[in-house]
Amino acid sequence: MLPILFQDEHLVAIHKPAGLLVHRSELDRHETRFAVQLLRDQLGRHVYPAHRLDRGTSGVLLFALDRDTARALGAQFEGQQVLKTYLAVVRGHPPEAGHIDHPLSRRRDDKEWVGEKSSDEAQPAVTDFRRLAVCELPHQVDRYPTSRYALLELTPHTGRRHQIRRHLKHIAHPIIGDSTFGKGRHNRLFQELFDCHRMLLACARLQLTHPHTSQPLDLVAPPDGEFAALLDALHWSEALPAALAGRAPSESPLP
Repeated sequence: MLPILFQDEHLVAIHKPAGLLVHRSELDRHETRFAVQLLRDQLGRHVYPAHRLDRGTSGVLLFALDRDTARALGAQFEGQQVLKTYLAVVRGHPPEAGHIDHPLSRRRDDKEWVGEKSSDEAQPAVTDFRRLAVCELPHQVDRYPTSRYALLELTPHTGRRHQIRRHLKHIAHPIIGDSTFGKGRHNRLFQELFDCHRMLLACARLQLTHPHTSQPLDLVAPPDGEFAALLDALHWSEALPAALAGRAPSESPLP
């Protein structure tokens, strides 16, 4: 059963596990499990994904339950009216905060139709980040005797494919566990030390407007599984903002 974060007659949001495809892909033609199919079978009705998460990315995945709602959600995502918050563990110690404004060329599926008006020119892509925690492990991976890592909170303001992964590679702080844009030696260290075999990227929060009630929706998927275990192992759990950790903000002390 897929964990349901929110559901009404128009929408359903799940916590997608890492390793699960959203829908059938030519890149993984032998895969037989997809979030769309599993959720359809779980609810007994058609579902329409409002956005996509990479196979290795976990976190909030939102679906519409009818075509009109799907169109309305699509307009919010296209209009950059949905606030997305991600968590990632990266190599190195990035600045405390940063703004990545780096256009990205279009990445297509193998069988994606390309029309006359389609372009492969780089498209604007913007991601903001802030550093939540850092560590230095006594293990040599590159030429230094120790290895540095950091936990980041990221806000992508555009929706290019693999945007966060490509932006973090661009600033030389790739995501741990990313086999495409990351570094194999660092990925293997986390497998050996922490038994962590997933990409450490998660969509922790989506904030949007309900397309029918106009009420704000705040959908949160705190890290779980291997991601949560790693945060505990590195003593980073308390570095998570209260909202992303699924806990209420601490009250101010009484005078």
